[in-house]
Amino acid sequence: MPADKSIAHRALLLAGMAAGTSRISGRLSGEDVSSTRRCMELLGARTFDEADGVLVVQGTGWEVPTQAALDCGNSGTTMRLLSGALAGRPGTFTLSGDASLSRRPMRRVAEPLRLMGAGIETSGHGLPPLTVRGAALTPISYRLPVPSAQVKSAILLAGMQAEGTTTVTEPASSRDHTERLLGWLGCAVEREEGRVAITGGDQLFRHPGFELEIPGDLSSAAFWLVAAILVPGGRVRIDSVGLNPGRTGVLEVLADMGADLQVSYSTPRPEPVGSVAAAAGPLSAVEIGGPVVPRSVDELPLLALAATQAEGVTVIRDAAELRVKETDRIAVLARGLRTLGAKVEDRPDGMVIEGPTPLSGGVVEAAGDHRMAMTFAVAGLIAREGVTVNGWEAASVSYPQFMSDLREVAR
Repeated sequence: MPADKSIAHRALLLAGMAAGTSRISGRLSGEDVSSTRRCMELLGARTFDEADGVLVVQGTGWEVPTQAALDCGNSGTTMRLLSGALAGRPGTFTLSGDASLSRRPMRRVAEPLRLMGAGIETSGHGLPPLTVRGAALTPISYRLPVPSAQVKSAILLAGMQAEGTTTVTEPASSRDHTERLLGWLGCAVEREEGRVAITGGDQLFRHPGFELEIPGDLSSAAFWLVAAILVPGGRVRIDSVGLNPGRTGVLEVLADMGADLQVSYSTPRPEPVGSVAAAAGPLSAVEIGGPVVPRSVDELPLLALAATQAEGVTVIRDAAELRVKETDRIAVLARGLRTLGAKVEDRPDGMVIEGPTPLSGGVVEAAGDHRMAMTFAVAGLIAREGVTVNGWEAASVSYPQFMSDLREVAR
């Protein structure tokens, strides 16, 4: 699988903030990760690829220019994490993105950073571009209104630069890659269920560099798991994939649906890694809501596709966050699945799916969203007349090799 995108963003950022030279390995690919790499280079880090697929990052000790214009492309992770990392640096930084990113909400990250003393400006309605005016920061105790690993990470990266202890609590646990990596690198991080605290200091800025192998991306692996489950006779095994408990909600939901899954774990630091196998078989409808949603939010479109082939009525709720991703995923997904013949009702915070319904096929729109493009491609494997995905190029944001891998797997 491609290297876990969430971990790759954070590894690049932290390597650039460290003082020494770091070596990051894994199948690093995708336009989003490239956006983070370009931004770190503009902030003074030097990066280069070695012949064996290792990315070398020469860090800055977080001594950055006092002015920078940073294009985050399509990557909300890049924009939100950088806003926190730059909040404590003297200077003025403008963070912009493409048309899709420019529609994504940034007030949720701007507000806590302002409380810490940073100057954060957004365009109308709290949207990008962001202007960050770094300042001496004060610690805060902040409760997120909705679970968000990106906002939590931004606060922690700012808190690392504040005098004292910054605490973030969440209504439900979100992925914890940032706090795992910070703790692994020697920062003063305390963690408990639904709460994480960081005490400011310069441990990271003095770090001599690190070596990290990034595991395969479970969100990318999920496309093949669902494909194997839905295609008659399907079977797949995926090795060296990340199994962070904040990301395994998709496996739990598929297991609840009765999917034939086998998961084996190993526990290297700082992230758990293992293998996942899946095989074709019948599925039953479930209700997806509550704490499992933030741990499966990127895979909910795939789970909705699986639900079209499950016996009974599946309800997805508490997932309004899907409406503010690269596109309104609830609307785009429901419209696309109905075009293919599924029985889907979209709701403000999710959808209701009646199954099993055979998919006839047709032409659908990815709407500039990489996960929509790949979800509809998986649908094409079981649609009677196949599926044409307009806007297929969006897949390159996270998984540029998807089509070649699909040809290999499906042949």
